[in-house]
Amino acid sequence: MSSSPPDLSHSDQQNLIQKLDLFKIQGRDKRGRKVFQIIARNFPAREISCEVLNKYLKEKFFPKLEGGPFSIVYVHTDVQRSENFPGISSLRSIYEAIPINVKNNLEAVYFLHPGLQSRLFLAIFGRLLFSGGLYGKLKYVNRLEFLWDHVRRNEIAIPEFVYEHDEELEDRPMVMDYGMESDHPRVYCGTTVDNPVSSYSTRCIA
Repeated sequence: MSSSPPDLSHSDQQNLIQKLDLFKIQGRDKRGRKVFQIIARNFPAREISCEVLNKYLKEKFFPKLEGGPFSIVYVHTDVQRSENFPGISSLRSIYEAIPINVKNNLEAVYFLHPGLQSRLFLAIFGRLLFSGGLYGKLKYVNRLEFLWDHVRRNEIAIPEFVYEHDEELEDRPMVMDYGMESDHPRVYCGTTVDNPVSSYSTRCIA
């Protein structure tokens, strides 16, 4: 979301959001909660305004999330800051536009394939941007295999490029994959479900 208004009309922006399949409610996690999926690589930040995005979510998704607890699977794979990041003020605006009953129903955010920059950004700005305890519900998930510990695999569709990226991580040094710490220094071994901003790994992270 650039500082200048997008060239597209509001209706064209809404059509673009729908066409790119940015959001979907699909399946349930292993605690029986609805899953709201966000494919961040598909988000054209320069072409969509906060106003249109908030209106789209309000009309298409928020009513479906008001009835009970849900979790978010945020797919960060291949996100480019210059193309997909809406900016700090836009993120704050989007979050503040979420109805309170929807915020209260959100119980977990699974952040798939976090990069070092995104971890540092959230470590610095997370609590400032997201009031009401959302930051404490965030759980970093380094690999798809660890996501399936928490989400019903046969009920959610993951884009092929996410699987391809996951396979590429097999060939990277450990420091590139698991060595990026959150702002909660502690040792993680295996999969710890209830630790906020935890990193799921089969190895220990000092």
